[in-house]
Amino acid sequence: MKKVIVFASFLVIISSCQNTLTSEQILENAIAYHDPESEWPSFNGTLNVTMETPKQTNRESEIIINLPEDYFYVKAVRDTLKTEYTLDKGKCTIALNGKTELSKSELFSNGLTCDRAKMYSNYYTYLYGLPMKLKDPGTNIESEYEIKTFKGKEYLVIKATYDETVGSDIWYFYFDPETYAMEIYQFFKTDESGNMIDDSGEYILLTDETIVSNIKMPKVRAWYYNKDDGYLGTDTLN
Repeated sequence: MKKVIVFASFLVIISSCQNTLTSEQILENAIAYHDPESEWPSFNGTLNVTMETPKQTNRESEIIINLPEDYFYVKAVRDTLKTEYTLDKGKCTIALNGKTELSKSELFSNGLTCDRAKMYSNYYTYLYGLPMKLKDPGTNIESEYEIKTFKGKEYLVIKATYDETVGSDIWYFYFDPETYAMEIYQFFKTDESGNMIDDSGEYILLTDETIVSNIKMPKVRAWYYNKDDGYLGTDTLN
């Protein structure tokens, strides 16, 4: 009987610890897992990514992110087309098939703009900087987390919204309850009133890991629509 009472007390303690866990603590644990040496603020590395999409040839990208020097570069090659964007302390350079002196018609017909360069910089820095980027100013983490089952596995899930100047999407981040590894993220669009549109957005499954500058990054990211599980494509970090 004494052993039963001790075991029951242990379960109560475990349950109490789970109830006092906050989203902020989950995030801190996840950052400790992915970036144990706090390398992200000084990240300076090269990412080589293969993007596979249905009914298209693969796109090969070389991405350089140097946070201390405020430098970003991406080169994307698909078939015979090669585009390059550089942002060096805010200064934008664009190249098409190695050519930097481009006419307005060449820029327009290929959708080449400095706004697109900034979009790529924000996109790659955000996604490969997760979950550390959730500590950025303008990111609002809901204090209470959820426990959700996704694809048959139970996760600790935190919700993030953003200041108006940062973004309007609502994001959910799914962490392994034992290791705190980030394994899924999901976003939804919002309407003009800021309400979530349930059948909008996408979810991204993260599988395998690779270490870049002592940071554990997802090696494979597979993208799907929320509304119908429609497959969009897969990014593989080589």
